[in-house]
Amino acid sequence: MSTPRTSRATPFWALSRAILRGFVRDRTAVFFAVVFPLMFLVLFGGLFSDQSVGKVDMIVVGDVSLIDDLPADADASFGATFDVTHSDDLDDAIAQVRKGDADVAVEQQGQTLVAHYTQTDPAKAGITAGALQALVDGTNLAVTGQPPTYSLDVESVEDESLDTIQYYTPGLLGWAVAMSAAFGAAATIQGWRQTKLLRRLQLAPVSTRTVVGARVSVTVSVALVQMAIFIGVGALFFGLTLTGAWWMAIPLLVVGTLCFMSIGLLAGAITKTQEGAVNAANFMVLPMAFLSGSFFPLEGAPQWLQTFSQVLPLKHLNDGMLDVMVRGEPWTAALLPMLFLAVFATVVTLIAARLFRWETT
Repeated sequence: MSTPRTSRATPFWALSRAILRGFVRDRTAVFFAVVFPLMFLVLFGGLFSDQSVGKVDMIVVGDVSLIDDLPADADASFGATFDVTHSDDLDDAIAQVRKGDADVAVEQQGQTLVAHYTQTDPAKAGITAGALQALVDGTNLAVTGQPPTYSLDVESVEDESLDTIQYYTPGLLGWAVAMSAAFGAAATIQGWRQTKLLRRLQLAPVSTRTVVGARVSVTVSVALVQMAIFIGVGALFFGLTLTGAWWMAIPLLVVGTLCFMSIGLLAGAITKTQEGAVNAANFMVLPMAFLSGSFFPLEGAPQWLQTFSQVLPLKHLNDGMLDVMVRGEPWTAALLPMLFLAVFATVVTLIAARLFRWETT
């Protein structure tokens, strides 16, 4: 009874080995899948230039007399630095800070101002801590006129070991996987079509499911290797520390890989040459990386651009991995991005199948 199962598995593994050997031997593919994006990881890990920042988004939780009773001149200076909203729910406020929807949540415990801040933007985190300390010091002098009455307690909502590299790794990894999956699928479909391999496979005693399964398994395997390399380099050289339900990044990455494979299939379906397919995939993926926060945060971008980024699959892949790898979110935080990516992949694959032609005309 085991013989038929073995015979069915043989073409799958033979095709998978052939595809993997082709990928490894293609130095250009290996360079753009691993080395090129890794260069960006090293760049952002070693060099971080100063960035200008706008107002600090603050959530004031409950009654905070230190802020509510500021003198007029101090209140004007405070308003120039902070954009304040009020809330009575501390857990919700901290959750907003953790997700990047606010920069700091403050509460007052006796004579201590407790600030829960985020390190998503290191430059703004430094400004937040400095401005709050100046607020406390100034209030001690202006309001009491006595020795220091108020004190400041600053608490990060993320893991204490958090470093700037935490926030660059998920975005650069998402871009690397997107580029590898899209380019690989686009180049494969056009290469096989131009060499008539698709027709020969159609006539061979190999099912379409086996061919697709082999291609998908190799692409997913490459994505997992990319993930291991990125995490390894980040941990060894830049102090990367995974937090929360980081293991959910694995299934999220797999779904993301399938999503960008569908984009590669679409690029291969609408073009007539292998070079054209790769260029079309690059045209789709590279701008998406800039518009999805792979290279820099989008908080300072115009609101219309931030809204537009929500329809881009790479934005959801980046945010999902950031949530589970860095922000300490539970495993459920990856479910909505996975659903979006799966639906996007299904729709684009159906469109690609509709446009696909066996022969180049």
